[in-house]
Amino acid sequence: MIIAMLGCVFGASAQKFALVDMEYVLDNIPTYEIATQQVNQLSQRWQKEVEALSQQAEELYKNYKANMVFLTDDQKKKEEEKITAKEKEAVELRNKYFGPEGDLFKMRQQLMQPIQDEVYNAVKAVSEERGYQCIFDRASSADIIFASPRIDISNEVLAKLGYSK
Repeated sequence: MIIAMLGCVFGASAQKFALVDMEYVLDNIPTYEIATQQVNQLSQRWQKEVEALSQQAEELYKNYKANMVFLTDDQKKKEEEKITAKEKEAVELRNKYFGPEGDLFKMRQQLMQPIQDEVYNAVKAVSEERGYQCIFDRASSADIIFASPRIDISNEVLAKLGYSK
């Protein structure tokens, strides 16, 4: 029993852990910043398009309400159909651009994924070189209250990527 306990203690003490601050690493990669700016600009442009369609639908509705008393039942129905079609068009455009499998998601994947893969490979390389069994992301873990700066390998990862700090 004592031998098993000693084996666990020595085995646990031999494990090496490290932290990496992915937010810090990505913020120090110029291509990531450029990709983020491109995605944001595209997102803003598409948002304006969607808002313009929604505004057109709103304008159609205001005109309909203002002229409703002068319209025949047939004309009312046609106007309501126009309003509904414009609203539907705005919703479809929003889903096309911003939906779960929308253009923005695809663009973000296309621009960011290669950079994230490169960072992952650098983290993996540093881990293998230094013999770490586990590396935690300091930026995404709210559970880490304190960690010694000595186990933070963020700058090593940046150096591995060619961005020395």
